[in-house]
Amino acid sequence: MVSALADRPRADDLAALRAELGRARPARGPVLAFDIAELDDRLAGYGLDGAGLHEVAAASPTLNDDAAATLFAAGIAARFASRRGSDIFWTASQFDLYAPGLEQAGIAPDTIVYAQGKKDSIVLAMAEDALRDGSFACVIAEVKAADQTATRRLQLAASDGGRPVLLYRRHRRLGRCPLSGLSSAMTRWRIGCAPSAPLPHPGVGRARWLVELVRQRNGNPFSLELEACDDTGRLALPAAAPNRAVAMGGAAIQAA
Repeated sequence: MVSALADRPRADDLAALRAELGRARPARGPVLAFDIAELDDRLAGYGLDGAGLHEVAAASPTLNDDAAATLFAAGIAARFASRRGSDIFWTASQFDLYAPGLEQAGIAPDTIVYAQGKKDSIVLAMAEDALRDGSFACVIAEVKAADQTATRRLQLAASDGGRPVLLYRRHRRLGRCPLSGLSSAMTRWRIGCAPSAPLPHPGVGRARWLVELVRQRNGNPFSLELEACDDTGRLALPAAAPNRAVAMGGAAIQAA
């Protein structure tokens, strides 16, 4: 009897074991919800982990899909920046960003810091340093290639710095999705353009995207058709056609 009691773990041993298990779990930062129930309810954490790696790629190598994927990442970064009240760090090997376009997705010119590297390895290293520094609201890195070791380092840096990183994978060759390789990312998104809804009057309507979550930790993949980011970085669920006509008619009357 005495021997059996002696073999039981003591309370302080159990506390130490629980603490060790807690450190072993991946750190989770503040969650950024999309505020779209049809989207958030399908995410394992009901939003994007604010201390994790999230990957974005265009559905095709076309300029339209490339712009859609860029603005999708910009909208997420803009919302993280708005919440934390700090700047965005954006690094790439070649800049082809259009500042007015980014501003339409919620990123003002004075809230973004650009850094250019000669090759992907330098871009990834700068992104890692910016994450560990912890002074930026969000880090965006554009690369053509990043192996699983590189993504694991980014995920660890995001966890240590308590900041999110968006890795935009540019297309390397035609016919192959950049998200086909292995990665340590918490979520992997593929963004493509979709036809806009017809307007009751001449003009250009709000852009639509086909948003695909290719992979997520502890969750299933899915796809949704959504309206593009507004000037606060927010996506929207397309309204039903009758409701859309009423809403647009009311807006037109108010504008008149």
